[in-house]
Amino acid sequence: MSEGLSENTQVKANMQFVIKVCVALATITLGYSAIVHRITDVENAIVRMQSDVEQNSEFRVKWPRGELGSLPDDAEQNLRLQYLEAQIREQSLHIDKLRHAN
Repeated sequence: MSEGLSENTQVKANMQFVIKVCVALATITLGYSAIVHRITDVENAIVRMQSDVEQNSEFRVKWPRGELGSLPDDAEQNLRLQYLEAQIREQSLHIDKLRHAN
């Protein structure tokens, strides 16, 4: 029985304790890393959302004022209106000529 309790027994118990402590530290480190990563992701998502809200607010204010341009359909409609205005001017001139001719 005296052989069972020797210096080797104490070293074996210390090695098991050291291994358990290392595993615990590794687990704690990985958990902390995962939490920090998740917090960073959430902060980045918040920054992106704030940017989107600012851009939307800018668009909401500037679009009706015409500061951001117009839709292609608006440009086509404006061309049609200009053509109709030119036609009406031309017809008005013809009507005036006919009125003054008599």
